[in-house]
Amino acid sequence: MSSNAKQVAISASVLAALAALAAVSGCGGSGPTTSSPSAGQTTSGQTVSPSAPSTQAGASKPAPAHATEFNPPGDIPDNQVFVDYRPPGSTVHIKVPEGWPRSTTHGVTTFTDHYNSIAIQTVPMATAPTPASARRSEVPSLRSSVSKFTLQQVSAIKRQHGPAVLVTYLLDSAPNQVSGKVVRDAAERYEFWHAGQEAVLTLTGPKGADNVDPWRLVSDSLHWS
Repeated sequence: MSSNAKQVAISASVLAALAALAAVSGCGGSGPTTSSPSAGQTTSGQTVSPSAPSTQAGASKPAPAHATEFNPPGDIPDNQVFVDYRPPGSTVHIKVPEGWPRSTTHGVTTFTDHYNSIAIQTVPMATAPTPASARRSEVPSLRSSVSKFTLQQVSAIKRQHGPAVLVTYLLDSAPNQVSGKVVRDAAERYEFWHAGQEAVLTLTGPKGADNVDPWRLVSDSLHWS
């Protein structure tokens, strides 16, 4: 074979190989590739939304926060207004919370509001009470008449208008008319005396309630006119 014929044959072989390579590159696989639509893109007229993050199995959602209780049950508000009150047939005066409902039973006048109460009673008494007389007569009477009575202390104290005997104790409240639940109460029983008359002032509220200031205001206000 002449040299010219060999060159022509080689050139034809090279061209055939290049043509075959181009055909393979054009196929590039089994079919055209497509990309997945991103969030917000549309496919066939439908919007694709981003998927929500998955949660672990058994994971619980956090409980919603509770509203703050600015006046917990039993606490008398700081802006409570107090007014003067005189029990019928006596010359005793005390300050009581304005607007509290009032009731009178067996000579005892009681002002109540939710969990708190103020009770005032006047009785004739020849001599002034003492801690010893309170332990001897009042404490046994309370123990037999008060639900779940627990004595805390009997002491002689001074208030703004004079001395008094103070008996502090715990008791169970009357059952709630709706729920039937009972609240553990703390009571302060003051025994004041003046000119043959004793005034018994009992302040009651839930154990742990922050009523130190209003109870002090009421007990400091008791006086005879």
